[in-house]
Amino acid sequence: MQDFQNKIICGDCIEVLGKIDKPFADLIFADPPFNIGYKYDKYYDKVKKKNYIAWTKEWMVACKKVLKPNGSFYIAIGDDYAANIKIIADELGLFMRNWLIWHYSFGQQMKNKFARSHTHIFYFVNDKKDFVFNDENVRVISDRQKIYRDKRANPEGKMPDDVWDEYPRLCGTFDERTSFPCQMPESLLARITRVSSNEDQWVLDPFNGSGTTAAVAHKLNRIYTSIDISEEYVNESKKRIQESEGLPVEGEGFPKWPEHADRELKWLCDENKVPDSQLRENKMLLALFTTKLNNRLNKTQHYTPDEVTDRLKILRKSGKLSQIRR
Repeated sequence: MQDFQNKIICGDCIEVLGKIDKPFADLIFADPPFNIGYKYDKYYDKVKKKNYIAWTKEWMVACKKVLKPNGSFYIAIGDDYAANIKIIADELGLFMRNWLIWHYSFGQQMKNKFARSHTHIFYFVNDKKDFVFNDENVRVISDRQKIYRDKRANPEGKMPDDVWDEYPRLCGTFDERTSFPCQMPESLLARITRVSSNEDQWVLDPFNGSGTTAAVAHKLNRIYTSIDISEEYVNESKKRIQESEGLPVEGEGFPKWPEHADRELKWLCDENKVPDSQLRENKMLLALFTTKLNNRLNKTQHYTPDEVTDRLKILRKSGKLSQIRR
């Protein structure tokens, strides 16, 4: 199995995983083709419905076989086959902990129906009583803390809702966007990786695509294995990981307010829905916010609440902060 560690493998995931005789993955994230007619490098995403469902079961069986007994399995999918994913997972004995909705801005506009602006993300585990769930790594500031100053509130914040609207779809104009199709934001994968795995554990992506899962796993000190049938996607993903060596997850950052730190600061404002004016007025809230920021940045660097306030003022003055209402 050492040959698979920190590797992006060119091949069919069903064939590659079928050759492995024991579970190794602590976390699997799968973002398969949605069967909506998209042209990838080596795959045209439009087959008969019954064939697509049969293929879906094949790759899910292959993934289940290599998932550790206490492992977690996330699957992103569109509307048309979400119900089939759930049915197959039930047949395989997976336990669903959440049916998440990634609701994003910049939805795909339609001529004759409502715009598509969400993706389903299923969160399954092998054992409903034994799994990794690092809630402290993903908690956000609650309304009890932010608005009501309720002393009964959990000082660590609350768990995010099962509708995730903090992450925009990566359009062509976004700095994070590469030349790959259907690219997911690193910050979304970082939430999943942080909550459902620990450092040095093994993350598998059977549909590598742009390499986001592997890139995030590498940045967060996990072992990664990703698989793709396209040699071009595999080679480009390897370059992406090499070029990001030592860099933070996109949207998170380094000290001294570089671009990455500014992105993380803005992202935390959006994620927690906290206006910067409210942070300036509420010292307790500002302290909580500053702690969350420092946890996301370089562990050796810590900003003070005053530094955060000053930086927010600069970002507000430059028009780089979203207008967030109380």
